Amino acid sequence: MTENDISPEPVGQVSDAVKGNWVDRLAPAWSRPYLRLSRADRPIGTWLLLIPCWWGALLAALHLGGFDRTTAWVMAGSVIGAFLMRGAGCTWNDITDRHIDAQVERTRSRPIPSGQISVKQAALWLVVQLALAALILFNFNWLAIALGVGSLALVAIYPFAKRFTWWPQVFLGLAFNWGALLAWVAVTGTLDRAALALYGAGIAWTLFYDTIYAHQDKEDDALIGVKSTARLFSENTHRWLRWFLFAAVALMALAIILALAEQRNVLALVVALGGPWAFGWHLAWQNRSLDIDDAQTCLRLFRSNRDAGLIAALFLAGALLA
Repeated sequence: MTENDISPEPVGQVSDAVKGNWVDRLAPAWSRPYLRLSRADRPIGTWLLLIPCWWGALLAALHLGGFDRTTAWVMAGSVIGAFLMRGAGCTWNDITDRHIDAQVERTRSRPIPSGQISVKQAALWLVVQLALAALILFNFNWLAIALGVGSLALVAIYPFAKRFTWWPQVFLGLAFNWGALLAWVAVTGTLDRAALALYGAGIAWTLFYDTIYAHQDKEDDALIGVKSTARLFSENTHRWLRWFLFAAVALMALAIILALAEQRNVLALVVALGGPWAFGWHLAWQNRSLDIDDAQTCLRLFRSNRDAGLIAALFLAGALLA
């Protein structure tokens, strides 16, 4: 192999982006810094924001006894909304963390610390994304709109959490799983215990996967004084992950039981409960496979949580056919 056979990395590519992603290959050059700022080249975060929305919409449909046009619209709108809100959240995160990102090996190639985009341009892009997301949100009912607006406080606080608590993953869980509540309310018009239990399941899941993710940066985080559950748990990580796994599975099962308690459809209940069971096995596999000192393994297992979340959604969708 000669030097000419090796394709150079695209200019400005972020170090932990998926290689050969559509942003680096297909997006116009002028748009790439903005799309990288929104993590469009790293889609896993959009999936992890979207999946709780789908959980909430599907469980709400089961609670009401069937899938209808409202559920379909909420699920479709959640796809666009998750992409925009994840992008807005990442843009805000990168604005507030620009000085920290410049000191961390994995993040110093991000658009702001690498000089691809200015803070002023990033702030304008943040406003654009929020405005577009609002167009989706305002098509839902008023309670869902209120919940959507309320989520902005969690999004605003999260980037600062690692400065004052060892548990910033809790704040990420509160923000990233808000869609479970919003989607339930958008379908049913009300908020009840089943949605809250599902929200709790999502928070426990986020603690699980983001602790794995945080182990990639623990050395740099220790040097600059950034807190995380990865640093807090250290060699006890596997034990803590088992507790988060148990909580996520138990709360998801409780949510399903509460949602279907009045339906008297035993087959739908059994199929739906297969979701947390299969979901839990996937998380158990991740915990067994985890090497907290291997950054590539941590990243691979973190990304596999898209499949874990979709497994649970698939069982909920199957229960609607029962």
